[in-house]
Amino acid sequence: MENTRFLVSSSPHIRSGETTRRVMLDVIIALMPALFAGVLYFGFRALTLTVTAVVFAVAAEAVMQKIMGKPITVNDLSAAVTGILIAFNVPVTLPLWIVAIGAVFAIAIVKQCFGGLGFNFINPALAARAMLLASWPVDMTGWVAPGADAVSTATPLGIMKGGEAAGQALPDIWNLFIGNIGGCIGETSVLALIIGGAYLLYRGVINHRIPAAYIATVAVLTFLFGGFDPVGMVYHVFAGGLFLGAIFMATDYTTSPMSARGQIIFAIGCGILTSVIRFFGGYPEGVSYSILLMNLATPLIDRYTMPRKFGEVKKSA
Repeated sequence: MENTRFLVSSSPHIRSGETTRRVMLDVIIALMPALFAGVLYFGFRALTLTVTAVVFAVAAEAVMQKIMGKPITVNDLSAAVTGILIAFNVPVTLPLWIVAIGAVFAIAIVKQCFGGLGFNFINPALAARAMLLASWPVDMTGWVAPGADAVSTATPLGIMKGGEAAGQALPDIWNLFIGNIGGCIGETSVLALIIGGAYLLYRGVINHRIPAAYIATVAVLTFLFGGFDPVGMVYHVFAGGLFLGAIFMATDYTTSPMSARGQIIFAIGCGILTSVIRFFGGYPEGVSYSILLMNLATPLIDRYTMPRKFGEVKKSA
């Protein structure tokens, strides 16, 4: 057997047997409880909308790679994950053609135009959500209550914010936790998202730093901003897209910092922005914009938090 002990090679010197496809498959598996909850509460149109987003995301990836003369890598499942996350960030009433536009925008513009997987500087699914919300604000805020009647309703955060939703009763905390409320398809069931997050932690796909620091920051700040109201804090933590964003999007390898210290700074920044937007902005939710803004700050965070290289000599003054 060849002795490889003294072989010299360039970094990285420690390699993992995990592949992109295996990691993305784990993410898809982790998203299935939330998809099941979405179909359970909002009907099979939630599944139709999700399939539409995935099909157009995968097709856009294949077409763009063909146009740009690159190998077609749709079998790595990264485009499918983006499609699912886009569907999870929109209401079930959204027309299918709008979600298709969002999927194409996420893949063709945000991902492929910047070099493909590993080179996008912001999360494609969240960028697509922001674009859709700016372009079709009425359709993107057409919430319905769970059930077959499709009765219009407001989200818990919308009710807490006031405005047109003022006077509506907040759901009880149990329904808030299991997802029996109005909202985006994949963000309503905290229980389902926790199950998916636990699977990702078990598989080693993500670590606890970003989700824990993000959610804890929002909990502390909403408690303070809300006048030391523990019930209001619980609603802010469980409602909206906090768990979906903290577990599945803020942890994106490409757009989050590499060091442990950088990840904690990133997560705290997301939590601060989310809380400020919710309490002092005109929009009841702040997760998407918070993560996108911190994505832009990731290179700067990496620059100042990366540990010193082994053997590096400190520069003299």
